[in-house]
Amino acid sequence: MKHNNHESVELPCEFTHASRRDFLQKSILGTAGLGLGMMASPSSAQADARDPDSELVFRTEEPDVTHTVDVLVVGGGTAGTIAAIQAARAGAKTLLVERGAQLGGTLTTGGVSFPGLFDAWGRQIIAGIGWELVKESVELDGGSLPDFSQVPARHWQNQVQVNPFVYAMLAEDKCTEAGVEIAYYEFPQTIKRTSEGWQVDCAGFGTKRHVFCKQIVDCTGGAEVVGMMNLPRLREKETQPGSMLFSFNPHNPGRGRGAPLSPAGGRVHYVHGADSSNSRTVTAANLTGRKNALDFIRQNPERRILHMQPEASFRENYRIQGETLIAVDDYRSGGVFDDAVCYAVYPVDLHTRTGVVPEPLENGIIPTIPLRALIPKNSRNIMVAGRCVSSDRLANSGLRVQAPCMAMGQAAGATATLAAKSGKTPLDVPLDDIHSLLNAHDAIVPGF
Repeated sequence: MKHNNHESVELPCEFTHASRRDFLQKSILGTAGLGLGMMASPSSAQADARDPDSELVFRTEEPDVTHTVDVLVVGGGTAGTIAAIQAARAGAKTLLVERGAQLGGTLTTGGVSFPGLFDAWGRQIIAGIGWELVKESVELDGGSLPDFSQVPARHWQNQVQVNPFVYAMLAEDKCTEAGVEIAYYEFPQTIKRTSEGWQVDCAGFGTKRHVFCKQIVDCTGGAEVVGMMNLPRLREKETQPGSMLFSFNPHNPGRGRGAPLSPAGGRVHYVHGADSSNSRTVTAANLTGRKNALDFIRQNPERRILHMQPEASFRENYRIQGETLIAVDDYRSGGVFDDAVCYAVYPVDLHTRTGVVPEPLENGIIPTIPLRALIPKNSRNIMVAGRCVSSDRLANSGLRVQAPCMAMGQAAGATATLAAKSGKTPLDVPLDDIHSLLNAHDAIVPGF
């Protein structure tokens, strides 16, 4: 794609007093002559007349902010929030960079506020920090939790109904309490290797941030930091559709009836071709999702829309090529990897243009996630957590849901902390140390 070249004109940063007065006078006269009805600010004009030493200031550069931390978590979604809290609670100086306006990702901004699955076959299999946030969000909202001792007829019946607004606020509170520093509206621009780990230069509007860190946890959903490092990633030509969620009845978040994605009075529209790789494709997905919603409203004038998510939610993007890859046969068999750090359970759940027919796991099967699937192949001092876990497409369709992503986030946060403290790369951290730290923070560890 070709881009037009535009010449830029920069305003001078300094003026002489004479040139400044000429500039102001010509500007005011020119504006009046054009008949625009604009007036110069009396206070500024009088101040200039009274004080010949006053200066006009034109800011041409953003202020630089420098951070030195143990662990940098990029992406404050389902996995990243938990990774940051775990790292900070374990004693790591932690910075969480999130390009959006709040934490929670798919659960909050995307509106998929019924995370699962925390249980399998009559017992809880995922706990820890993610479950702490979910449980407290439900309690604060006066809701109720499923009875995990009961095996439901359909998997979604044990997904937890969460108020996304409460969850977003509680996630921030937990981060602050743990000592996590949050940087909203920012994202990495360049990454350089250093003797201690990494220099990551981030940017937001009005801010340039230089981060020196020992470990990075990439929780961007599409392994975007891994991609910036030119490490290998996997992706199909066409991704699963995203979803745009909106509601007609008075919005009662987290308390819908019926299957997830079909709450009472709610509507879900597929956004085919939804791609979260960059700002252009995310813009396209949001425009398409909102246009679909508007078309539906025009076709149903008796319905009054009362709530709509600000963004589409995404199911699939890039996945890393890790030190090992979870194949769908591994997932379906429920074999325990020798370096397993958490459980994951959900049907094989691949959405297509014609919909989805979930493929339940056989009775008693509980898949596991190995540490090596969270580490990009041939890398040092970087991990991932969330739906970009190293896996084939069918395995990923079950691994990508929120409870396993939270468990992966906690495992990555714990491992990154131990690596930062010991001066090792994550693959060299003793597995027993990782398991012990996770267990100390209430995570359920396979075989522990």
